[in-house]
Amino acid sequence: MDEILFDVKDDGIAWLTFNRPEARNAMTFGMYQRLGEICRSLQPRVRVLVLRGAGDKAFVSGTDISQFRAFSTPQHALDYEASMDSVFDALEDVKVPTIAAIQGACTGGGAGIAAACDLRLGAPSAKFGFPIARTLGNTLSMRNHARLAGLIGVAKTKDILFLARLMDAQEMRAVGLLNEITAEDNLYTRAEEVARTLLEHAPLTLQAAKEALNRVLRHWTPPGSGADFVVRNYMSADFKEGVESFLAKRKPRWTGK
Repeated sequence: MDEILFDVKDDGIAWLTFNRPEARNAMTFGMYQRLGEICRSLQPRVRVLVLRGAGDKAFVSGTDISQFRAFSTPQHALDYEASMDSVFDALEDVKVPTIAAIQGACTGGGAGIAAACDLRLGAPSAKFGFPIARTLGNTLSMRNHARLAGLIGVAKTKDILFLARLMDAQEMRAVGLLNEITAEDNLYTRAEEVARTLLEHAPLTLQAAKEALNRVLRHWTPPGSGADFVVRNYMSADFKEGVESFLAKRKPRWTGK
């Protein structure tokens, strides 16, 4: 079974579906790679890209944690975060409008994907956040910190990262992450309606707005890669404990080492 489905309709609306419903659409490294490939090589006939998750439990619940067991060197950590930045930047750089249609969990890597889209529509079940302070003990990259702060502000970013909590649909709408909330059974119909509205608008105007605002967001990313804190966190005993406790479904025992 393909873990990412991609279908371009005759009207130019493309649907990208994260297709691991049995795992709440948790992303494998191969899925991230495929997402980046699709974003970098969209066919000219694609005029709007809609992203969604299969099933009714999640948009994307994050990265498949079992893959982190293989991390043993600083380069593994640096390569992973560099790969995430490359994929999210590729999604952000897609020349046509992108819409994330979110129901259920939109967390970790899924929250990163949604944040890189232009518009976000949510069902009442939508939940957004990066709860890594209570689950894995890793970190976001410098680019992801900057993108999130650009969307919801530094104070709200600290709120959800420090407290490791998830925003519900109402709070997502209140802080501007969601453009609107729509009924669960109407989410994809509404996403298509919004996509059709975008088809009626001047494509060069939309493209210019995307490029301008992407430049603003990237200007906010400070110099330096953040390699120091990426390596520190991913190579820590706490991260190894976070991975094993997550997979064992028990509470982690943090030591700060």
